[in-house]
Amino acid sequence: MNAGPDRPSFPPLFAGLEVAGGTDPFAKACAEAALGCDAGTIVYNIAVDRLAAAIVFAPEVALQDAMAMLPACGVGFQNALGALAPPEVAVHLTWQGGILVNGAACGSFRAAAATADPDSVPDWLAVGLEVRLIPDDPDAPGAEPDRTSLFEEGCVEVAPARLLESWARHTLVWINRWSEEGVRPLHAEWRGLAHGMGEEIALDRGGGAMHGVFVGIDERFGLLLRQGGATTLVPLSELLEK
Repeated sequence: MNAGPDRPSFPPLFAGLEVAGGTDPFAKACAEAALGCDAGTIVYNIAVDRLAAAIVFAPEVALQDAMAMLPACGVGFQNALGALAPPEVAVHLTWQGGILVNGAACGSFRAAAATADPDSVPDWLAVGLEVRLIPDDPDAPGAEPDRTSLFEEGCVEVAPARLLESWARHTLVWINRWSEEGVRPLHAEWRGLAHGMGEEIALDRGGGAMHGVFVGIDERFGLLLRQGGATTLVPLSELLEK
């Protein structure tokens, strides 16, 4: 696929699949993965108001370890936007997949896999990304202080296609590091970008909210939530969409 002003160019091992605006790239990626598409397929749509994309992986390790692809994609996005945006733009990540730009919600990640069994090797794993490019209401930017867009945070010159291809490149770097060096470098990088660590958070779990202090993550990026004198481990695989 040739790159153009509005068409991203992906690194080796990745191949783009552009979908129309009415199609959810994440749902399409999951459907393509279930049909046996190649690992490294990036399904994407660049609209006026948002960038949406999803990467298909073919893990060779158990799901509980393969879930490291979710934080790898998050760190890859922070690195990508950091390379393209003005230096004053700060990007942080929530454990549940949220993307914060200068402290306000700007997008999110999601994940799905062929199995929810943490001990099984899934046939496929998909990680989706969605980022707001302009305000939800262009006539009232800043109307919701806890929500933002790249436009509102000074990223007008960041071309969505370049951001998408940069995300793919930086994510590939972190996947390679995870594969060659183990989880430690990715773990350290993600912790440095984590939002809310050491603070009281509300965690939506099984339809109900759990409240506690986000004290850290374990070696598989599971969330450690302290409630009173007890600490609960919430596996990262619980974020998988059914």
